[in-house]
Amino acid sequence: MTTHIARTQAGRDGPCAVVAGASRGLGLLVSAELAARGYRVRGCARDRAELDRAARLIEDGLVGPTSGPVAGSFVGDVCDVTDAPAVEAWVEQVGRDEGRIDVAIHVAGIIQVGPVESTTLGHFRAAVETMLMGPVHLCLAALPTMLAAGSGRIGVVSSVGGVVSVPHLLPYSVAKFGAAALTEGLRSELADTGVTSTTIIPGLMRTGGHVNAQFVGDAPRDYAWFAPGASLPGLSVSGPRAARRIVDAVLAGRAQVELTPLTWVGRRVHGVAPGATSRLLGLVARALPRGARTGPSMSRETPHVVGARARAELGSKVVDALSVLGDRAARRHNELSDRTDRGD
Repeated sequence: MTTHIARTQAGRDGPCAVVAGASRGLGLLVSAELAARGYRVRGCARDRAELDRAARLIEDGLVGPTSGPVAGSFVGDVCDVTDAPAVEAWVEQVGRDEGRIDVAIHVAGIIQVGPVESTTLGHFRAAVETMLMGPVHLCLAALPTMLAAGSGRIGVVSSVGGVVSVPHLLPYSVAKFGAAALTEGLRSELADTGVTSTTIIPGLMRTGGHVNAQFVGDAPRDYAWFAPGASLPGLSVSGPRAARRIVDAVLAGRAQVELTPLTWVGRRVHGVAPGATSRLLGLVARALPRGARTGPSMSRETPHVVGARARAELGSKVVDALSVLGDRAARRHNELSDRTDRGD
């Protein structure tokens, strides 16, 4: 495991946070928010180049709430959250290096957009391994240290898709429902231990993630609705604001945080009238593009087109105009790379 250390490292006296999925998008913003508050942040991701860029962005105050050098520090470590031994080794190494772990936040995720007839078993496995088992790995690795200390804060990013299953996001919703169950269950299990667990329920956010989303059906047509939805004010919340509210809630030990009015409304309407909600979402599903295949596959492959390529295939100036704020966020939040440009 190689490590890039930002020049602004604080001493071992300050609090320490680990962030899984820290190299870009929301994870980068959460890391920057914690560093601005004086935390020694250890963030993991799979891509070394992305982590190095993230460290420079945080170090130079180009992301997050501050301008100029941050009060804390950021260290990027290569680690895949789907690999349980790797996560355990990473957390243990952080404990040895930093002397403590006060906060653990799991943000890593993938977004697969498309109808069920275009999905494969591989899509479901990838979603569950990253967004359900990833949080399980992080929580189980961090909890012994926190329980021994008698204090700690855990946060896991679920989604409105983790409380209301959203059309064209079925593998994503399956994984996010599990993540919500994990943090809610931990909340009860950890009562009176000094360790808290926060369920984070965002809706659409302007983090720039649409350029890396994986489209599994009619990619251009699905991109045409997804990218504007993740970009327009009113439908989406700004990435920095979302990160600030997430960190506020986790550090305060709140049970959950809902980041948009649509999330708040959707959760409660579904709770009161689940049948009516399902019928309404059925109408939405029928209005969305259908896939090329006639049914899902048990293949372990994960065929997809990334958002950047879907945008190029669509070639719509209208969609580009509606997505301008999301595209700007992608540039700011490290979502663009040579890999993205190639459509990998």
